Amino acid sequence: MSGGRELSVRDGKQMQPVLEQMSSDLALAGYAIRTRATYLHAARDFAAFHRRSPDELDRAALREWVRHLCARGLSAQRLRQHYAALRFLFARTLGRADAVSFLSWPKEPDRLASVLSPEEVYAILNSFREPKYRTFFTVLYATGLRLREACLLETRDVDATRGVIRVRNAKGGRERLVMLGPRLLVLLRRYWSIVRPPAPWLFASSRGTPLHPEVARSALTAVVSSLSLRVPVTPKTFRHSFATHLLEQGVNLRVIQVLLGHRSIRTTARYTRVSADVIARTPSLIERFGPL
Repeated sequence: MSGGRELSVRDGKQMQPVLEQMSSDLALAGYAIRTRATYLHAARDFAAFHRRSPDELDRAALREWVRHLCARGLSAQRLRQHYAALRFLFARTLGRADAVSFLSWPKEPDRLASVLSPEEVYAILNSFREPKYRTFFTVLYATGLRLREACLLETRDVDATRGVIRVRNAKGGRERLVMLGPRLLVLLRRYWSIVRPPAPWLFASSRGTPLHPEVARSALTAVVSSLSLRVPVTPKTFRHSFATHLLEQGVNLRVIQVLLGHRSIRTTARYTRVSADVIARTPSLIERFGPL
């Protein structure tokens, strides 16, 4: 437990009704199962730190917990998860929005995303010996899917007639379509004829369950460790490279936003900062001048 404090059986029983209500409220609000689990885990950590049920704690206790989280050196993303959980718990479940009104949203450091060259992507894909992983990461690069979205693809999601792939398990529950080019369709058909994954999954484990994200991540790590690459490579690097390479080919930013499933065009616009090719092809304003 966080802070090295353990939650006693008595303390656990006291906070159980609050957690159950929070879980119900999260479900009613339409939060994804993974998000619900994250928020409930954060609420348990908060209660364990103080060894009391959240409905017995005030703003001073919240501030103490926030100071403890910051002292642990958590990333901005992890802090936002904890803060979002606290806001939901107090504002929605306990009806005490004023208790968390002091929370400020931590900002991520403004770093450029790591992007591979097309040649580097090709080298990585060709380094996979197992057809499942070669095809899986080809799909990631060809469609820009998130890791979890690709793991949960079903064979019915591949619509060869319309030339699209339906992303049913998208982040935030927002279904979308991504392109299915002729070459990717050929690769998928060849993969299916060789591997024959158990229905309904396009990529599955030996147990017949969908491919686990961490298994896919480990397969990628094993491959890239043998290659000399300019940047660190994670599954998300394929998504960054997908967006940047489309931008360099002149694809409209709004189209890229839809393909990536971003709510805001501002999120997609960060790729304009990454694309060195687009920047290099932007004419200087003084090119139209005469001799200087």
